[in-house]
Amino acid sequence: MSTSKATAARVAPTKGGGRRKLSLPVVLLIIAGALALVSLVRLISGANDVTSVGQVAGALELAVPIGLAGLGGLWAERAGVVNIGLEGMMVLGTWFGAWAGFQWGPWVGVLFGILGGILGGLLHAVITVTFGVNHIVSGVAINILAVGVTRYLSNFAFDGIQGGSSKQSPRIDPIDKITIPGLSDWLQDLQQQHWFLISDIAGILGGLVTGLSLLTVVALLLIPATWWILWRTPFGLRLRSCGESPVAAETLGVNVYKYKYIAVTVSGGLAGLGGAFLAIVATGIYQEGQTGGRGYIGLAAMIFGNWMPGGMALGAGLFGFTDSLKLRGGAENVHAMLLLLAILLVIAVFWQLYRKKYVAAVISAAVSALLFTWYFLTDQVPSQFVDAAPYVTTLLVLSLSAQRLRMPKADGVPYRKGEGK
Repeated sequence: MSTSKATAARVAPTKGGGRRKLSLPVVLLIIAGALALVSLVRLISGANDVTSVGQVAGALELAVPIGLAGLGGLWAERAGVVNIGLEGMMVLGTWFGAWAGFQWGPWVGVLFGILGGILGGLLHAVITVTFGVNHIVSGVAINILAVGVTRYLSNFAFDGIQGGSSKQSPRIDPIDKITIPGLSDWLQDLQQQHWFLISDIAGILGGLVTGLSLLTVVALLLIPATWWILWRTPFGLRLRSCGESPVAAETLGVNVYKYKYIAVTVSGGLAGLGGAFLAIVATGIYQEGQTGGRGYIGLAAMIFGNWMPGGMALGAGLFGFTDSLKLRGGAENVHAMLLLLAILLVIAVFWQLYRKKYVAAVISAAVSALLFTWYFLTDQVPSQFVDAAPYVTTLLVLSLSAQRLRMPKADGVPYRKGEGK
């Protein structure tokens, strides 16, 4: 038996206790049902911007940096290293990306943003892997250090330059955007007809072919690339073995320290890329504090996705979608989401009754009744709730999915070289 196959045999989870995987037809059926439900809510509420081309394009732009941070967290945790420092690595990515971007162009800025995140990742690897410091402590320290370092550097790099100050950079040239002529206009016209389901599908597809940044395309391609590398190559198998059972991996000849270092370095680079995206694509300028906790939200998206690239992407997309609702007809769109949540809870009630979880069913029914009452007695929601909607959604999704998660078995567990000998 080869090393790779032996490692797989030692670290693969047992088949009996895992949850059943959904087949492709079932997944497609769930997606179709979700689209039909959203379309129905749009028709009832009149919130036509919920699935418009602009809404989808905005949601995608907001989801990309969160998804890149989540992808970075996935790389690190699949190798057994908890990376709470994603926020700090994103901060480094925003600063280095903007610093290089306004001087030498946006793509050079992207490269420097990745390098800035890599520096944070390497520091986290040295502290946690080599010196064995608690992963949470190290991550928090990196987050604090990144804010202090970028604030200090800004005083020298941006202050006194036209358009810059100690808290922001000069404006950065934009990265080219892609719009497919003909198809984009046709889908936008179809979306504006506001037909049931057809217009919603047109709006979603139109958002994917209208004003799409080239860096967004790169970020989207990184999701299947990560899946292929980690789940379809011997390298990925060895890296994941370090997060499942590093002792077993070491006995089979895997250099655990090496793979942990690689994983955390890649993790930092992806988070740095997310930061560079914020500075160069999303805003076109570096501003102090512009990450806004997206590193933590990316970590939440990764957990929601059960440490898998596809699930993580769905989590990031969900947050990006709810966040973009407040930018286009915010109060009206979020008000429509109350109706959507109420209907979803009604579905949850029947599912819980089927599974004989009567207490959960009663609670879901009560919350659903409150949401229906709130929706039908009001025309819009308070502005404070609009701003909080993305974060409330994140907490709700995590709380509902927490019982079906399986983290890597050795994630965050201290490991010292030689334990497997």
